[in-house]
Amino acid sequence: MTQPQQTDRDQLAFQQHRTLLFSVAYRVLGTAADAEDVVQDAWLKWSGADRSQVADPKAYLTRIITNLAMERLRSARHRRETYVGPWLPEPILTGPDTADCIAAADSVSMALLVVLESLSPLERAVFVLKEVFAFSHAEIAEAVDRSEAAVRQAAHRAREHVQARRPRFTADRARQRDVTERFFAATAGGDINTLMELLSPDVTLWTDGGGKVRQALKPVVGQQTVAHWFAMLGKAAYQGIEPGQMGAELTWINGGPGVVFRGPDRVVATLTFDFDPEGRISTLHSVANPDKLGAVTDGIRRELL
Repeated sequence: MTQPQQTDRDQLAFQQHRTLLFSVAYRVLGTAADAEDVVQDAWLKWSGADRSQVADPKAYLTRIITNLAMERLRSARHRRETYVGPWLPEPILTGPDTADCIAAADSVSMALLVVLESLSPLERAVFVLKEVFAFSHAEIAEAVDRSEAAVRQAAHRAREHVQARRPRFTADRARQRDVTERFFAATAGGDINTLMELLSPDVTLWTDGGGKVRQALKPVVGQQTVAHWFAMLGKAAYQGIEPGQMGAELTWINGGPGVVFRGPDRVVATLTFDFDPEGRISTLHSVANPDKLGAVTDGIRRELL
């Protein structure tokens, strides 16, 4: 086989697995920008490797992307610990296909990504590979360069940790969409009563401005407080944008229904929802840090596995 033909085959192999690589990296890192960076770094490592010795490109590339993502996550930990206010993942636009797959939608939800932030880099990587992508313990051990016993322990710790902090309910996607639409309409109309009806009694609003824009530095808790917060959105200027200049649209964000707020010249914030067993809104995540809105601003809907 000539060198150009081999190069074409190697490029094709990488492209075939690119969606998987981004899907792994984003769940491990929680930011689209970092995920794209490590996918590019993975391409450079793949290009420079002796690929004639690679029997399984998928396994090889998964090992590369997992280790690159863990390395980047370790270096990001200090910055996140000194972050101003709550640190939330970087939202991404997704499509109905992701939303229709309950397991995929849940695994990329803001709520789960927040829980994954409290795991160690190794535990997070092991959880993603095992619980989301169904890799075996042996395959993960090879990918993260640990013993199979160590991987089993990390998987057990991670799974228990996530289950304790992220109870899973049967997802009624139509109900979630309906509640989101009603919430959207009630917010636009300042309808306190409807907002109260749609919110769980102990609802919590998390806001991420990163010190770049004004946001609550602590979670806003309680049905009445959160309802008043959103009822005021249509009555006061926000980030220098008057209510009449602010646009909002319902869309798919991180595998579920969400809202994108836009000013005349920029994306201002995103809002995503988590729901309780009765279908009421239990948690809201609002990301307004402009550094985290690039993936939404570019308008690209991410295909995720």
